Formats: sequence, C-alpha cells, structure tokens
Amino acid sequence: MTGGAGPTLVLVLAVGVLVGCGVILLLERSLTRILLGVILIGNGVNLLILLGGRSGGAPIVGTGPVDRMSDPLPQAMVLTAIVITFGFTAFLLAVAYRSWYLSGDDEVPDDLEDQQIIRRAERNETGAMDVGGEGPDEDPEQVDPEPARRRLRRGDEA
Repeated sequence: MTGGAGPTLVLVLAVGVLVGCGVILLLERSLTRILLGVILIGNGVNLLILLGGRSGGAPIVGTGPVDRMSDPLPQAMVLTAIVITFGFTAFLLAVAYRSWYLSGDDEVPDDLEDQQIIRRAERNETGAMDVGGEGPDEDPEQVDPEPARRRLRRGDEA
C-alpha cells in the first residue's frame, strides 16, 4: 500500500503562481525586484520538490511501517536548496546595496553594446561589417569551412 495521496491542485497552482511571478520579477531592471523574483522562484521550486516526494509518516526507522513513511530525499534536497537560495539572496542583496550606495539607484543600466545594437536597429544596419571587402564567399571568417575529413577525402580523390 502506498502512503498518502498525490499533490492537490491548490499546491500545483501555488507552484505555478510562485514561479510565474518570480520569472516576471526577474525580467525587471530593478535589482530589488530581481531579488524578490529569485526568492519567489526558490520557494516555488522548493514546493515543487516536496510535491515530488511520497507523503506519509516521519521517516524514522522503528516508528511505523516502512511503506507508510514519507520519502526523506526530497526533504533533504529542499533543505539544501534553502541554504543555496539563502546564499544567493545574500549575494544579490549585497550587489543591490552596493549599486544603491554608488549610484543612488538599483536599476541595472544598459551596456555600451546594448546601446550600439539599439542605434543600429533604429538605422536598420547590419551587425556584422565586412571590413576586408572580399565579399561573403571569399572571406574565411564569414564562410563556415567544411570538416577536415571531407577536405582530405576530396584531396585524395583529385
């Protein structure tokens, strides 16, 4: 006999809401919102790991039948994930504080490359320029060469 029922719809929806809100917050430019997104995703994944285990009694030998005990592996994995999430949260909090201390703002600025890509897109330019003037067929950097084995076989036949 297996112990306990499977995950309920409410818990599965809670995992989906936590991870979904976390992803939305991760896509923001504010480090505070990114931090909150990491926390929400961590909690959602921890709940998902716990839902994967078998529910039942305490996994202590001698307290009951083995087939009615809960699975201790997901519990151990969640404890490890909590510690990792806490360390990553502390790191992001330190980065957000340092950004606030240096610039008075916790928003992630654009890189120089990002700004160049935006300007080129506005002017409808291509990203790769042919500075050698050879054209795409003769330029060794632009043409993907054939694998060495095929070149050797063709060289042997000729």
